[in-house]
Amino acid sequence: MGLGDYDQKIAQLSGGQKRRVALACALAAEAEVLILDEPTNHIDSEMVDWLEGYLKRFQGALLMVTHDRYFLERVVNRIVELDHGKLYSYPANYSQYLELKAQREEMALATERKRQSLYRKELAWIQRGARARSTKAQFRVDRFEQLKNSEYVPDQSKLEVSALSSRLGRKIIEIDNISKAFDGKQLVRDFSYNLLRGDRIGIIGPNGYGKTTLVRMICGLLEPDSGTIVRGDTVKIGYFSQESFIGEEFDPSVKAVDYIRSISQEIQTPEGTLSASQMMEKFLFPSELQYTEIGRLSGGERRRLYLLRVLMEAPNVLVLDEPTNDLDIETLAVLEDYLESFPGVVIAVSHDRYFLDKLMNHVFVLAGNGEVRHYIGGYADYRADVAEQERIKKQSTASVSNGEKRDGRNQREKLKFSFKEQREYEQIDQVIAELEEKIEETEQQIRSNSSDYTALQQLTQEKEELEEQLAQKMERWVYLNDLAERIAEQNKR
Repeated sequence: MGLGDYDQKIAQLSGGQKRRVALACALAAEAEVLILDEPTNHIDSEMVDWLEGYLKRFQGALLMVTHDRYFLERVVNRIVELDHGKLYSYPANYSQYLELKAQREEMALATERKRQSLYRKELAWIQRGARARSTKAQFRVDRFEQLKNSEYVPDQSKLEVSALSSRLGRKIIEIDNISKAFDGKQLVRDFSYNLLRGDRIGIIGPNGYGKTTLVRMICGLLEPDSGTIVRGDTVKIGYFSQESFIGEEFDPSVKAVDYIRSISQEIQTPEGTLSASQMMEKFLFPSELQYTEIGRLSGGERRRLYLLRVLMEAPNVLVLDEPTNDLDIETLAVLEDYLESFPGVVIAVSHDRYFLDKLMNHVFVLAGNGEVRHYIGGYADYRADVAEQERIKKQSTASVSNGEKRDGRNQREKLKFSFKEQREYEQIDQVIAELEEKIEETEQQIRSNSSDYTALQQLTQEKEELEEQLAQKMERWVYLNDLAERIAEQNKR
């Protein structure tokens, strides 16, 4: 759980650390029934990976509230959805749940069409002056009243808004050799990067390693100890902070709509001019909720309100610090659609692996002691790169060790390729290149099918199989090249 100081008093811990202590207590209890409420909040990505594996192996019953879609896909075997005051149970993981929910909604829509057709017939009968003079007539009157009062509630909770952005010039943000330390702890050391249009950068790392510090420096809210950050003249940064109202003195008695109007009364969108109230409706704030005091909103509603305020400023560089916390899955899905169409730059600190895989094309890993490692692709690509590097290192060590043992057993034995090894050595570079090309094509298909969860599941499995084949070939490449070098060295003697 990333809690190393065992003598620290609970009262001195941050809110996130307290949640991790509580989670550790629950896991250590050896319970038969485990009940977890948003267990992945306030823990970093590697801890989430570990927790996922732990819960998959857990032998008892697990009841969990979560918006982590990889958890729902890989850990659970039943999903219970609360929708408009009703519970719907699906014996499924996340991708299967999406299919079953779509089927349920289609059936509900078909049932509603039948109800409306029957209602129109009964209405016409009533309007002809029918009287309840018989049991049969009374039954039809009662049925009419029942049809009239049975309200169909369509799924209207769709957060839909066109991407808002100001014009962005060629020069965006240039980060040159920056360093930052706090209380003697080096958080960032000699880091450089030039942001380009279309960059989608995910920032991950253990808690306390400087993720928020890095994004606050990028936003200009914090100065580096050394190095420079130069922002282009047209850059307009929108910062969605980890704490909904960080740095603001807000009045909890202020109405939600007035909080948004303080930024702008209206805004220009591709759909035309929209008022602050209309924008709030698109963000799931109906008229009665718009006039609610901020202090009476739920945590998720406040986060959504704050996100709308940031977007109302029409930034062209969005910096998001843990944007997925306290947002429901449906809101998350549409937020991801919004960010996919956003024409500017997106930088996000997040532990949501699904969010990182769906949106990001770069990952910055704060690895400790100020080191910031850069990986191309999403979270799964980063994990695959790390695993591959570990396998290559392990295989290389084993190959050298085995070679030394063979030399020790028989120094007179002459090293040489077998016919099969010689052929493999000549072809392995081409085989690796072809596998890398197939992986790249599969990744392209994953990006193209990001909203099709069934196809995404199959493509992800194909990608994992290709990566496993590539890892095996890379291990053979290390062995064969090591052997070739030793043969060449032997022939020089």
